Amino acid sequence: MSTPIVVMGACGRMGRVIADLARDDEAFSLVGLVDSRTDALTMTGDCATGGTLAEVLPRCPGAVVIDFTAPAVSLADARLAAEKGTPLVIGTTGFSPEQLQELGELAKRTPIFWSSNMSVGVNVLMKILPELTKALGDKYDIEMVELHHNRKKDSPSGTALMLGECLAEARDWKLDDVRCSARDGIIGERPKAQIGIQAIRGGDVVGVHTIYFMGPGERIEVTHQAHSRETFAQGALRAAAWLAGREPSRLYRMQDIF
Repeated sequence: MSTPIVVMGACGRMGRVIADLARDDEAFSLVGLVDSRTDALTMTGDCATGGTLAEVLPRCPGAVVIDFTAPAVSLADARLAAEKGTPLVIGTTGFSPEQLQELGELAKRTPIFWSSNMSVGVNVLMKILPELTKALGDKYDIEMVELHHNRKKDSPSGTALMLGECLAEARDWKLDDVRCSARDGIIGERPKAQIGIQAIRGGDVVGVHTIYFMGPGERIEVTHQAHSRETFAQGALRAAAWLAGREPSRLYRMQDIF
């Protein structure tokens, strides 16, 4: 039996890729497309279309909603999903701690899945990096550079922050206490308790994250490169299939699928 899918932000970069993959995969049925640019929505058979989730959702019973939009929009959709008991997969980045806390509360009322990066490779790195950090020890400084396209709105990227948190936890630090995302002028020596995360923006780069472990006499670099948005879209669809039929509990993450 196929999983019915409603795509939020269907005219956006990620929304278009998710919708196309869902159309072509027999494991899914594309039943709804939502975007404020309603004139750009492409009709597909019985697929419901509209400018808001509230408009489309009643016409898509039993569907799982996939949302890669903006924090305020995703949070509003989560509130509606909680009210209707609709499963929701969110790939939006840039949430504030307060917004994430509210998402966690809403997840107690309806199944909600959130990840700032849906790729399998990045989530495998989440398991490997803490082991590497602990094995190298505190003589190795940790820095990260993330590179994205020139239309990305948040900085550092959600993926960089996610990776940074797992690195900080491996050192028994809190990322907010040790993160440095800007250096300018006479700043003095680099503190030992610091993780630098620098952002580069340009062109149409999908996403590159490089973590540097710099120690006495050597340097280790770990890089993940996303070649296309399909890797994130496939992960979102995999999450949607997994989420269908789950009970409300907490904010589900990619590690739950693994």
